[in-house]
Parts: sequence; C-alpha cells; structure tokens
Amino acid sequence: MDRFSPDFRNLLGDLMRWRRDVRRFRTDPVDEALLRSCLDTFLLAPSVGLSEPWRLIRLQTVSARRAALDNFNDANAEALGGYDGERAQLYSQLKLSGMQDAPIQIAVYCDESTTKGAGLGARSMPEMRRYSVVAAITQFWLAARAEGLGVGWVSILDPARLARDLDVPADWTLVAYLCIGWPEKESTNPELETARWEDRRGALMIEAR
Repeated sequence: MDRFSPDFRNLLGDLMRWRRDVRRFRTDPVDEALLRSCLDTFLLAPSVGLSEPWRLIRLQTVSARRAALDNFNDANAEALGGYDGERAQLYSQLKLSGMQDAPIQIAVYCDESTTKGAGLGARSMPEMRRYSVVAAITQFWLAARAEGLGVGWVSILDPARLARDLDVPADWTLVAYLCIGWPEKESTNPELETARWEDRRGALMIEAR
C-alpha cells in the first residue's frame, strides 16, 4: 500500500535539503512545548536490540555553558595548529560553533553499559549503540527543521573534559553536542561548502566480488 503521496515525498526531499548544520543563531527563546515535541522523536528512533541507549544532558547554567565553550575554544585552537598555509588561514575564518548564542544546548551521550535490550545485536558490534544514538539525533534534527528550528552539531571538543565538567557516568560516551535555536538565515548549501572548505560528493558504491 502506497501510504505517502508524491507531494509528501517531494516535501520530504525538501526537508532533507534544508536540514543544514546551523552555527549562526538568533537568541530568541524556543518554546518549551515545541522543544519537547521535537525531542519526542527519540522515542520513535530505531535502536539496536531496542536498547534506547541515548542519554541527554541539557546545559542551562551559565557555569556549565561557559565550561563547554571554553572546552570548544581550546580544542579549536589546537585543531588550528594542525593546519598551515592557506588551509590554516581558511580554518581560522570558519565559524564552527553556535555555542555563544544558541538558546538550547544539549549533550547527547550513549550509555555503553545499558542492560536494556540484553545486549542483542551489540555483543559483536558494541558500536551499534552509538549508531543508534546517531539515528535518533537525525530524526530529531529533521523534526526540528520541519518546525523552523536550526540544529548545530559541535564536534570540536575534548570529550573527557566535558564528561568531567558535566559529571557523567564513566560508561557514557559523548556522541554529540547540539546547539538548537532559530537560525539567523536559511540555506540549502552547507556552510563549509559556501566557505570553500570542501565540496559535496555523491555516495560511492562498490560492488562486492
């Protein structure tokens, strides 16, 4: 049975094209009910063994956000040191985080020792739990975009330092630091492509022999 019309499929394609990594946010507040509605999509996400290993920590205090921002700034300075010449110059001009302005900031962890799911599907490939968290984040990201919200995924961080600052259990692994809010502007082009850091390429499929 064809449950979805061609118009729906076209709109879904548009949603995916407009889902961009946002780093420039307005400081306007986000309605709590709207945020919760988007986060409810985690309940719809697939997870290995139905383990639902995602753990979300919302950073609301000034001290917690300052610690995370300092973490980013230090990690970003270290990353810059790994480039030289024109690449270093370009890197120094990139805006790689919306942490200063995004009204909502959430650290998403994977509980590596969860007993939920009894280890099904994760004994030989424990990393599947983290992939499950990524799948849930993707669903949330699309739901947020459909509501006009922007999401930015910050990966330039020291995970061990953030774990200490947030006092998370030792068996939790950082998967994403998400900045959420209303974007300053919208575009279907990745900001890194616009800045000429890298170009998009299609999926590469290799036939097994």
